[in-house]
Order: sequence, then structure tokens, then C-alpha cells
Amino acid sequence: MRVLLKLTLDCEPDDAWRAIRSPAVLQRVSAPLMTFASLGPIGFPELWEEGEHAVQISGGVLPLGEQVIAISFPPARGDARIMRDSGYGVRGVFTLVERWEHTMAVSSAEGGGTLYRDQLSFDAGPLTPVLWPMYWSFWQWRGFRLKRLARYWAPGGSLSQ
Repeated sequence: MRVLLKLTLDCEPDDAWRAIRSPAVLQRVSAPLMTFASLGPIGFPELWEEGEHAVQISGGVLPLGEQVIAISFPPARGDARIMRDSGYGVRGVFTLVERWEHTMAVSSAEGGGTLYRDQLSFDAGPLTPVLWPMYWSFWQWRGFRLKRLARYWAPGGSLSQ
């Protein structure tokens, strides 16, 4: 099943690209609905690097489980830069999801700003239709937060604003 977002962000594509690769931005756009804590020995990197990153995820104060965020950077398509998370659940509710592919792309928007495209494709077997409304709602929240925060992402601006 899929969840899609297509937004125009009030920032330059380079700034949006830096932002979507930032664990600090993940924290900001997810709060207060979800929080992510790194399980790595040195915590989160400043920017996501290709590879696997273990995290603990909570929904508010309720622990939900552990997940691996598996980052890759597929080849650009035109001026669209792409980041993909093909992660998987390790403990808790995230083990219910059998397939996870979250792809984000940024490119120049017609008329200025950044075209941001975000697609989550997942499969949780018979639970997929039950989980879809929850993921859809969370993705709408993320989109709302991305639009609000984008104006702060100019060079020298704070990604964790």
C-alpha cells in the first residue's frame, strides 16, 4: 500500500536536500507524535549516510519498538535528488511490517522553491489496511511540519528550528 505527498516548499532545493538528510529534521517533523532515539554508539550523524541506522521509536511516551533505517541514495533523475529508506522492524510494532520503502525526492519547483515528493510503500500482510490510515495521518503531519519549517533551512539557518 502507498502513502504519497507532493508539496512545494519555500526554500531552495539544496536546502531541502540538506534538510531531508538530517536526523534533526526527522525529529522536528515527527514531534510530538513520534520520537526517534539513535541506538548507534555515537548517536545520530549530522546528515544521514548510506547504510543502516538503528533507532528506538516512541509514540509520545509509549515505546513502540526498534527499527533499522536503511539509507541509500539512488541515482538522480534529472535534477531530482533521491533518498530512500528500505528499513525494517527489529522489535515491537515495526516487526509487523514485512516490506518498507520510503522514498523522498527534491527538485526545483516551477516558479521557484522546491518540489518535494515523498512516497511510502509498505506491506504488513493482512494488517496493511489497518495500518494505512495511521501512516497516512502521520505523513500528513510530516508534510504540514515540513512546509512550516522549510523557510528556516537557508544556508546558515537551523535545521532543528
